[in-house]
Amino acid sequence: MDPEPVCPPENALSDSSTSSAAPETLLKTPLHALHVELGARMVPFAGYSMPVQYPAGLMAEHHHTRQAAGLFDVSHMGQLRLVGADAAAALESLIPVDVLDLPAGKQRYGLLLNDEGGIIDDLMFFNRDYANGGDLFVIVNGACKVGDIAHIQAKIGARCQVIPMPEMALLALQGPQAVTALQRLAPGVEKLVFMTGGRFTVAGCDCFLTRSGYTGEDGFEISVHGSQAETLARALLAQPEVKPIGLGARNSLRLEAGLCLYGNDIDTTTTPVEASLNWALQKVRRTGGARAGGFPGADKILAQLADPATLARKRVGLVALERVPVRDHTELQSTDGTKIGEVTSGLLGPTINQPVAMGYVKPEFAALGTRVNAIVRGKAVPMEVAAMPFVPNRYYRG
Repeated sequence: MDPEPVCPPENALSDSSTSSAAPETLLKTPLHALHVELGARMVPFAGYSMPVQYPAGLMAEHHHTRQAAGLFDVSHMGQLRLVGADAAAALESLIPVDVLDLPAGKQRYGLLLNDEGGIIDDLMFFNRDYANGGDLFVIVNGACKVGDIAHIQAKIGARCQVIPMPEMALLALQGPQAVTALQRLAPGVEKLVFMTGGRFTVAGCDCFLTRSGYTGEDGFEISVHGSQAETLARALLAQPEVKPIGLGARNSLRLEAGLCLYGNDIDTTTTPVEASLNWALQKVRRTGGARAGGFPGADKILAQLADPATLARKRVGLVALERVPVRDHTELQSTDGTKIGEVTSGLLGPTINQPVAMGYVKPEFAALGTRVNAIVRGKAVPMEVAAMPFVPNRYYRG
């Protein structure tokens, strides 16, 4: 059997991971020239030259997004369409999620799995009325998109059309004032609620947008043709609430929101249950449900859901009890010095001004309030298992 595609980490922000690609080999998004004009520091990320921060700096960008509205270029992400009457059933055969019952006009989070139940990628999909000549609109991670599209094409390409959309750019407008800024340019967007969307003309640009994002804040993700991306971005940046935000703040915002980063917190070696993503597995696909199983790795995943004692590890949130940032790959130990796991994402949370992390521990250490130690430069830093998100989500649900 062909090996499943494996993606490098999306988080390519460390010096070791940003220096591997020569600048001349990097792809550029349609907004590359605008980033340079705005003074961005560009780094290699998922094969692209991307802005890690602008002159204001990561902390200022993070706080601005939490307080007003930030504009992110996420055009490195993969966009594709699934077309045909069988599109939903076909996609449902690849993910442990309810696709068939998703109403037109709504979006859902999904997990693309391998035969061992490991996560090939996480994705978002939107029902643009596929049953009546529309499509399922799918967004996958940038570092994974080539492998994802090949995998989807190989598995369900005979059941529906799998149409990549490399001509499209993707922008994310995030923050409590995102709707204020966007509705000036596209009246009516304020009526959308979290995980819904539609087609809008924004500053003269034909866009498909959803009320969703990767920061824990209210906001929108906007798909627009690459030829119109700069026009759209400049119109949004002209709004007084909006400033450009780089990948550095995107990472700190999503960690405070308790959201997984593919390649760090989830990968082909982790199952959805180990990753504490049970909420993404609808009842209809679970044991006893109307369409139970029928997805890759179903036997293993359903067994883990039925008996959590079968898990070897569990993803948890962690808060440091000392002001010492705890980074990715830091070893976690029990208070008696036994290794029990590893941090997968960690930093000083700018909003709560406290070191936060997520990582995997043995299940017996996963209960809220459990004390563990992170080993930072040989020193034990006390941490406590904490509920996520670390900063309350502010999605607009109507």
